[in-house]
Amino acid sequence: MAKKPHNRIPLAQNFLRSSKLVRELLDASSIGPSDTVYEIGPGCGIITAELARAARQVIAIEKDPRLVQGLRQRFRKVENVQIVQGDFLYYRITDREYKIFANIPYNITADIVRKILYLPPNPCEAYLIMQREAAGKFSGVPNETLFSVLTKPWFDFRIVRHLRRTDFDPMPSVDSALLQIQKRSPPLVSEENAVIYRRFVRFGFGRWKKSLKLAFKPIFTYEQWKRLSHHFGFPLNAAPTQLTFDQWLGLFDCFKHRVPAEKQVYLEGGRV
Repeated sequence: MAKKPHNRIPLAQNFLRSSKLVRELLDASSIGPSDTVYEIGPGCGIITAELARAARQVIAIEKDPRLVQGLRQRFRKVENVQIVQGDFLYYRITDREYKIFANIPYNITADIVRKILYLPPNPCEAYLIMQREAAGKFSGVPNETLFSVLTKPWFDFRIVRHLRRTDFDPMPSVDSALLQIQKRSPPLVSEENAVIYRRFVRFGFGRWKKSLKLAFKPIFTYEQWKRLSHHFGFPLNAAPTQLTFDQWLGLFDCFKHRVPAEKQVYLEGGRV
């Protein structure tokens, strides 16, 4: 007879083994006694217990009804902990000021991050334990990605700590990291320029050209591009991922203020 799958496999979740490590991770965060903190997928509650000591209120959202039962029993006398049975991806957060701290299921990392970034109200800060490769993609480390350049005007990303595989049970087959996401106030691109900024970035990343010089050929003349390359310090034939986020911001600023309106319209009409 075939063995039944382990109940943690569908969620691809590996839980932290040590309360001491959780305390160290919380010490590296800004979470304090005035904060409301949401936790995604608390499992057996090892992070929840430490959050309860550090924060004013903890709302732990768990999908598995069996784990919910155990969590409610464990924290029944802890007044600042609320255990919610539900799927975070569909859970409606009503708090206007809150933070997130969670060891998230790796197989839905992208969905969780998109909700945090794009579905208001956004947290002022989020600390997510995730696969190290994903943390690099979101933060643009070691190279910027389409995702990182699109989101950095509104959020700052920082890898706070790398974790060992032996820090988890069961031990994962990939490396992990704690990623901090902090909402910028004010943003680096105004709301009125948000749409054109995203079109500009997607245009540069999505032209299937060997270099940005060729991708932006309809936008910048060769002489303009040569001056921009020299001014911002990137190679003349740089690929999109070779530019830093600051260089992308500089390019966009020049595009908005120095490129004629008829060329700016080139980004529209389904071309991006």
